[in-house]
Amino acid sequence: MKKTVYIRFTIILLVIGFMLAVQYNTVQNPETRDTRDIWAIRQELSKETETHSELLSEVYMLDQTILKYENMVSESAAFALEDTVRQLKEDIGLVEFTGPGLTIKVEPSLESIALGQPVEGISPDLLIRLINEINRFKAKDIEVDGKRIIYSSPIRDVNGKTTVNNIPVRNAPFTIRIGTSTFEDAQKMYNQLEASTIGDDFYIDNLKLKIGEPEHIIMISAYDQTVNNQFLKEVPEGES
Repeated sequence: MKKTVYIRFTIILLVIGFMLAVQYNTVQNPETRDTRDIWAIRQELSKETETHSELLSEVYMLDQTILKYENMVSESAAFALEDTVRQLKEDIGLVEFTGPGLTIKVEPSLESIALGQPVEGISPDLLIRLINEINRFKAKDIEVDGKRIIYSSPIRDVNGKTTVNNIPVRNAPFTIRIGTSTFEDAQKMYNQLEASTIGDDFYIDNLKLKIGEPEHIIMISAYDQTVNNQFLKEVPEGES
């Protein structure tokens, strides 16, 4: 009789011990969960939605170009090609931009003026950082001190002077003009640049950024130098 009781008691202890072991393992190794708050998730979702919208817009534009070629007849072929060339020149920056945007003035900081410190020119690294920041906010066209920025524009130091398109940039003050696709984009860029920390980098170099209010119409000059077609070559007539 006692042996039976001991066996039952032993079984009960084993069951209890097993349950405690399982519970301890669960506490020590909880299931990994996403600990981000709702706002962070909403922000990430908003970025993904915006990227998706941009891709759809690009696909739509390409579809329209393809449709234009598919529907054209022989007499309209030249017109379609000219329209495509015009669009490409506009995208590259070979034509003057007239549209919405804003203007940034690069000026000496008030502290440097008060202390009588010499006004130094903007460094290539700082200018590149600013242009990257502007492009991150979806600029359409950019002009630095009257020099149009395109895909191949070099920004570098030449004999101690920062140059754009191999032309020196003046010491502050000088202006940077930014063109956008819509006035709403210009407003967004204004808010984003105001909230950006890029101004702190300029302050370290005794410079400051004065961001102008969005405008419905600004003018940006066309790129006036030869474009280097390093990887393109003309196909002789009659070849395909």
